[in-house]
Amino acid sequence: MGEIVNLNKARKARARQDADADAAAKRAKHGRTKAEKMQDAQAEARRKALLDGAKKED
Repeated sequence: MGEIVNLNKARKARARQDADADAAAKRAKHGRTKAEKMQDAQAEARRKALLDGAKKED
């Protein structure tokens, strides 16, 4: 015979787990320092400048 499961507790546990995963994703997206954001912006600007400089003119 199988184990008896309280469906209400199982539902709440799954919701809690989903909320924790969502919070971790948001921390990874928004939890960066100002210096990290500026460094990424500078790297993106360098990348765009390099691509624009290598572009052939018609």
